[in-house]
Amino acid sequence: MLCPDLRKFTHPMTDPRMKMVLVTPEIPYNTGAIGRTCVALNLELILIKPYGFSLDEKAVRRAGADYWQYINLSEYDSWQCFLDDRKPSPDSLFFFEEHGSQTVYDPDYPQDAYLVFGCESKGLPLEILDTMEERTFSLPMLDSRVRSLNLANVATAVIYQAMRGQLGG
Repeated sequence: MLCPDLRKFTHPMTDPRMKMVLVTPEIPYNTGAIGRTCVALNLELILIKPYGFSLDEKAVRRAGADYWQYINLSEYDSWQCFLDDRKPSPDSLFFFEEHGSQTVYDPDYPQDAYLVFGCESKGLPLEILDTMEERTFSLPMLDSRVRSLNLANVATAVIYQAMRGQLGG
């Protein structure tokens, strides 16, 4: 598969940091809110196409407030293009799903981890998860009446847990 270079660095980073990866995000408000968190924590936001919206949409910018211009953003046409370009080690990939085999509290996250989240309606594609069961994590929900949590809320909770040691926690 030919993968065009879609990376758009708006604020290049000079040291290894955790990265937020959204695979086929559907809701602009969630992407904007996650982008704002990435700016707050000096993280790269990686988006895997296709999106359910345009990055030019006012909703993305509104949710990202005045910070969208500062997001260190990279885009890829597909998951395979991302893998071909970044070549992440399996140990640096952490996938988050409602029914993960472990909780977000279990792993020790390396400083250069990729925190991977799927789209709001379907989660991560099975072709990504098939060989990654031991790398799949969930955020616990204590009441069975709640089917799922908002993607932006989960991503924020996960990144703060993953960076706990780096943030003084």
